[in-house]
Amino acid sequence: MSNGSSAEQSRSKVMTSRIAYATGAFGHDIFYATLSTYLIMFITSHLFNSGDAAHNNRMVLYITTIIAVLRIVELFIDPFIGNMIDNTTTKWGQVQAVGRRRRCGQLRCLMVLFTDMGGLNETNPMLYLAIFAVLYIVMDIFYSFKDISFWSMVPALTFSSEEREKTATFARVGSTIGGNIVGVVIMPIVLFFSVTKSGSGDKNGWFWFAFIVALIGIISVICVALGTHEVDSTLRQNKTKTGFKDVFRMLLKNDQLMAIALSYLAYTTGVAILNASELYYFQYILGDASKFSILATINTLVGLVSVSLFPKLAQQFSRRNVFVVCLGIMLAGIVLFFFAGKSLALVLVAAELFFIPQPLVFLVVLMTITDCVEYGQLKLGHRDEALTLSVRPLLDKFGGAVSNWVIAFAAVAAGMTAGSENHVSAQGEMNFKLIVFVAPLVLIVIGLLIFLTRVKLTEEKHAEIVAELEKTWGKDALGANASAEDEATIASATEEAGSTPTK
Repeated sequence: MSNGSSAEQSRSKVMTSRIAYATGAFGHDIFYATLSTYLIMFITSHLFNSGDAAHNNRMVLYITTIIAVLRIVELFIDPFIGNMIDNTTTKWGQVQAVGRRRRCGQLRCLMVLFTDMGGLNETNPMLYLAIFAVLYIVMDIFYSFKDISFWSMVPALTFSSEEREKTATFARVGSTIGGNIVGVVIMPIVLFFSVTKSGSGDKNGWFWFAFIVALIGIISVICVALGTHEVDSTLRQNKTKTGFKDVFRMLLKNDQLMAIALSYLAYTTGVAILNASELYYFQYILGDASKFSILATINTLVGLVSVSLFPKLAQQFSRRNVFVVCLGIMLAGIVLFFFAGKSLALVLVAAELFFIPQPLVFLVVLMTITDCVEYGQLKLGHRDEALTLSVRPLLDKFGGAVSNWVIAFAAVAAGMTAGSENHVSAQGEMNFKLIVFVAPLVLIVIGLLIFLTRVKLTEEKHAEIVAELEKTWGKDALGANASAEDEATIASATEEAGSTPTK
């Protein structure tokens, strides 16, 4: 009876942790979708409408260039944030590395970014740009602490690849709902709070939308802190901390981490460009932004089905095969989207072909990067959870930065800026398509080729690595006095995944 009760409590604890983690992903992706996809829509459609088209276009390109430059600069900051989280211990676990003040700062910055700062964008545009740059980098750093600490919890919650897939699947269900529910409710919320009840609303509506998004993000973080439970294991204990000077060395020497990172970099940049272009397509090519809610609703429903199938698909066909098939489907969707024209039915079909595989690809990449924690631990003799997992958010932010710049350039080239009509010329439509469809197609193909030729870390190889760590971690085999026999054992466990271990 006692053993049965204990087992039941254990199962309940695991389920509570999964649900809490999924809740965190829900709020996290609401915030991310708003920041990466819809902030640029607010900027290009509502901030600069002086009557001087050349001035308006310059300001749009200035502000999107600021975003791109700041995010690229931050690429060199995120690994250090991950290292700080790895070297921080609290009774709540890694997620509390964010802290209440950082969450509140993130909330305030987001709300201000979705305003014209009291008309400063028109009365003193240069000062507006300077303040925008400061607010954006502060908010993005706060977001990085939250993002890295959240996703780095996956290897901290369990060592089992199977359980990681289940936990990540729960999280992806939450993030799929969160990321897509924004598209469903954004225009209704914006229009509800707007004085202007047509088109894409006005500045007042966008401000209150940003407030609601930020508030949901704070509540979801609290749920994660209270409901998740990290594993207490000797495998998670390091004898020494990774110093700041060693941060990039630990990343660069993890060859499998670098391989999946390069593949995902090309992929996520392409996906971010096309995803951010869809609302523009509905407003300016189809001529009705309200219909975008139809696409977002379908995305939410089919996304839940897609992500729920991941554990079975991964077990039946392997993550590698899931990745390849998914990218093939996405490429077909891009081609159909290019030729869909003004047909809502074709647009929806093409957009779904492009969207359905995205949650599955995200999980394959997340699981591979997560398994790189143990790969690096065995190869380099040091465990770095948050540092390793910081790579994925870093790449997403880079993709988002590039997409913002590309979309702004496409919007200007197509005439899709403040003061323009919902419909654009045939030449403008073609300019838009050539940018937002061709670039993603090329980038996704590059990502696929890198994955096929460079990524070798499979589920089976990860299981062997974990088994080897359980036998050797904490012993001299991973220290400076390792015997030749032990080093040969470690080498055999890693050579098939990429290269021989180094010290």
